[in-house]
Amino acid sequence: MTGFAQRAEGLHRVAEILMANRDDYAAMITREMGKPLREARAEVEKCALACDYYALHAAEHLADEPIETDAARSTISYPPLGTVLAIMPWNFPFWQVFRAAAPALMAGNAILLKHASNVPQCALAVEDIFRTAGLPQGLFATRMIEANQVASLIADPRIHAVTFTGSEPVGRKVAAEAGRNLKKCVLELGGSDPFIVLRDADLDDASTQAVNSRFLNNGQSCIAAKRFIVVPEIADEFVRLMTQKVAALRVGDPMKEDTRIGPLARLDLRDELHRQVTDSISQGAQALLGCEPVAGEGAYYLPSILDHVTPKTRAYHEELFGPVAVFIRARDEQDALRIANDTRFGLGASLWSRDAARAERLSREIEAGCCFINGTVKSDPRLPFGGIKASGYGRELSYHGIREFVNIKTVWVK
Repeated sequence: MTGFAQRAEGLHRVAEILMANRDDYAAMITREMGKPLREARAEVEKCALACDYYALHAAEHLADEPIETDAARSTISYPPLGTVLAIMPWNFPFWQVFRAAAPALMAGNAILLKHASNVPQCALAVEDIFRTAGLPQGLFATRMIEANQVASLIADPRIHAVTFTGSEPVGRKVAAEAGRNLKKCVLELGGSDPFIVLRDADLDDASTQAVNSRFLNNGQSCIAAKRFIVVPEIADEFVRLMTQKVAALRVGDPMKEDTRIGPLARLDLRDELHRQVTDSISQGAQALLGCEPVAGEGAYYLPSILDHVTPKTRAYHEELFGPVAVFIRARDEQDALRIANDTRFGLGASLWSRDAARAERLSREIEAGCCFINGTVKSDPRLPFGGIKASGYGRELSYHGIREFVNIKTVWVK
């Protein structure tokens, strides 16, 4: 078994390969799933950051811990579990893989990747990166298999744990198979993140960040702000500011640097998004902007805003995975917090107020895996990432993430 130093050398080489070829990898991501090229480039850079982070910190995160007991010596150690099956989605086809693989590999595990079927080039490219970096043969391997073959793979005794990022319905199936076979499982599922704007918020900054969060990756992000919850004192002005900024977003060829909104990943995803929007309008929501597919080739959808969304509409209860912002008007601050928690999801949340200390106190009432004050929700290798409720369980990133796929082992010596 290799030690931390040797693993770190390999992971640093992986980071170097990512950065040296980031333009090529970014173009591949954009061709396969449609995100704007500049966002794809940033995704590759973030993968390199995660590799370097774990190469530097894994030994510290997994160091033996001495514990004072009645023994002459007792410690907690963190040996690897074995092979982790990573079932990954298409929306961040590099980042989702690397944020799971970097800590798991540094912990001493092997990775078997089952990637989304619509990003095959990315799936093979990631395997090639690890091979080119000189990691041992088979330590990271991609399997080009169909979804109906996953259950038998989970059941295989050579698989010791499973990590899954994707939709809630599929996550439930993965969890059931992992449970049936007594395999450790981490799930990062959907989100319907609240973006709560209080009356003392900086509306210009909040509206700019709201647009960035909602429309990043063509709106196809689990941690995007999706429900904009506004209190009466600032509701109309915030909606006006955001509508103005959304209307200015350039829709077009994702290979062009000035494009902000590219096509959705598949036509069927656009069709389902439009059904959610039209159903919500028929149920009482108000269409302020867009709310229509773009005619012609490609799965384009206009940057859209739905206002006056209520519990009677689909948009209130469901995750809208595309470029559609949803406004929910609260009666007051406490009602805003109630609405934020009135969802089966619990991935992320953000709260906007000039009184950051007070906002931090209010954030403790929000049911989510993370809450950002005056900032948009994002993943960071230094911080744990994951959700509660129907957004899944377990954590990725930070020292919490690297300890998900190890044996937390007690050693007691008399």
